[in-house]
Amino acid sequence: MRYLMMVVLLFTGTALARAQQSKQNLLSGKYSKEELGKILIPQAKWTPFPKRQDKSGWAKADAATKAAVIKKAESFIGFTWPTIPATKSLLIVRNGNRSDYQDIANIKREALGYLLLAEVFEDKGRFTDDIINGVWAICEESFWGASAHLPRNKPHSGLPDVSKPFVELFSAETATLLAWVDYFVGDKLDEVSLQVRKRIYHETNYRIFEPLMNQHHGWMAANSQGRPPNNWNPWICSNWLNAVLLLEKDDTKRTAAVHKLLQTLDAFLNPYPADGGCDEGPSYWGAAAASLYDNLAMLNLASNDAFNYVFEDEKVRNMGRYIYRAQISRKYFLNFADADPQPNMDGAMIYRYGKAIKDADMMRFGAYYIDGKAPAKLTRYHYFRNLFEIFMQDEFAKAEKGLPLPADSWLPDLQVFVSRDLNGSTDGYFVAAKGGHNDESHNHNDIGNYVVYYDGQPLLIDVGRGTYTAKTFSDKRYDIWYNRSDYHNLPTVNGQTQLPGMKYKAGKVDYMRGKWYTKFSLDLKDAYPEAAGIEKWQRNILFTKGKKVEISEDIVLKQGGNIVEHLVTCFPAALISPGKIVVHWKSEKGEAKDFYIHYPEKLFGANVEKVKLQAMEDEGIKQKWGDNIYRINFTTVKDLPKAKFTFVITGK
Repeated sequence: MRYLMMVVLLFTGTALARAQQSKQNLLSGKYSKEELGKILIPQAKWTPFPKRQDKSGWAKADAATKAAVIKKAESFIGFTWPTIPATKSLLIVRNGNRSDYQDIANIKREALGYLLLAEVFEDKGRFTDDIINGVWAICEESFWGASAHLPRNKPHSGLPDVSKPFVELFSAETATLLAWVDYFVGDKLDEVSLQVRKRIYHETNYRIFEPLMNQHHGWMAANSQGRPPNNWNPWICSNWLNAVLLLEKDDTKRTAAVHKLLQTLDAFLNPYPADGGCDEGPSYWGAAAASLYDNLAMLNLASNDAFNYVFEDEKVRNMGRYIYRAQISRKYFLNFADADPQPNMDGAMIYRYGKAIKDADMMRFGAYYIDGKAPAKLTRYHYFRNLFEIFMQDEFAKAEKGLPLPADSWLPDLQVFVSRDLNGSTDGYFVAAKGGHNDESHNHNDIGNYVVYYDGQPLLIDVGRGTYTAKTFSDKRYDIWYNRSDYHNLPTVNGQTQLPGMKYKAGKVDYMRGKWYTKFSLDLKDAYPEAAGIEKWQRNILFTKGKKVEISEDIVLKQGGNIVEHLVTCFPAALISPGKIVVHWKSEKGEAKDFYIHYPEKLFGANVEKVKLQAMEDEGIKQKWGDNIYRINFTTVKDLPKAKFTFVITGK
């Protein structure tokens, strides 16, 4: 009992108390604008990476990367730089398609990125003309961003207003790429024409610097409902920082921009949960907490490490650790909300973040995902990460590799727990569940949802997101099936599903952990509308390690009604007898094993349906899971105004 009380006291502290562990305005509160001006290395003297002419400096770059980059860049010699027709931009309002537009923009930036670094490596002028053509083609684009990010109003209707530039993700990314072109090969551009670098600055200043300094952007701060900024904030800031540090020759303007940028970053960091949990999930972590790290890494290069103090902050350290705490197995990660079940891991960046916060587990985790045998491939987004990493390949090759796979993690602010049978191993069961609220970034209506994996493979799943279209971020978002609670492992009550919004949230959240079990409980009452008629819906998830998962519901409804409990799996399932569903699971190697869901047959009937994947948004589901989504529905056979019942997931 004493041990249990210690666990409860350890894990049920309030978010307010935890938030006090981290200083507010951690970034902007350290230095005044005047002090910042003194610690920033002047633009004319700043060499964050060796200049192209520094042959001894570039001799330290990885030879294999050099060879692979040059080979890829050679395929872009004589490249025909495509234009982006207006009708490609208009597709976003005509049929919701955003991919056709982005595919054209992306290949241009990929080509320029390879050509640039190849010229730095080789320095023979072979790629210079194509670099100039790429710069000019991009500068002539009406909009550097994505058509999906244009304002949704009639004056735009799928086309940008070139007289009123604003900054979103990909316009900021473009500015960074052009800034590194200027830094590395600017002298070669000048030999051809002084107009190329002049245009780079003009377009970047007009499209990026002036709008950022003179107008508010929604990603800079909390929205009108109080939702904190998401990954857009640090991601855009990291590119703003790169571009302004490299291109702005007026050091007074340069300092003012960095000063405002630090305030903008604090609007992201201040409300971030002290436990470091990312409500956007691991796949967005790479542009959220990881982008905060990108900013810090670049700030340190520009200030002789004047921002190293930030890595001592416990919140910033927890933000890094989240990525391995949210891991299920080698390829699967938690994918609540819009996160991907199998996100790509940027191992080199993760290693660097782990090194900065002196976390050996994070360094081993990052090193695990660095494949030294694979041909080098440049990161198209976060282009500057390539520059750090090509000088660290020897260190990466010697680094210890491994997956921490902690047995238990509890994020009290995010209200997410993960638990597995064995510390450091994917063998056996893995269970995770969430509380929270339905106004999270990239939100799904999923309070109380849980997942079950076995030997690192999915059993009961969160489907996650499909292909993004115009519908995804419109008022029709919750018309998309996988965003709704009835396609999560949750109940539908009196025909009512959960609704979006901050007021729809978990209540009475509690977490307990013993040596051989994990227990998580919450009240779902406030996750549903009044029409559901719920007075109490206490959900208890009890994971007995090595044996089973039990989902117990203790409910009180205002009046009798219909209940449907839903479960989602990516394996075929069938009713084999009243009270027993079988799921035909397979291991990663294809070995078959049956799991069983035991349910109270006197209260529920059961059926299994295969979800039809036929909409544009469903293409992303097929890519992640194949055409293999099954929903198991348990429907009450009589009204249950008050009841207690349990579902058991086990291999027996």
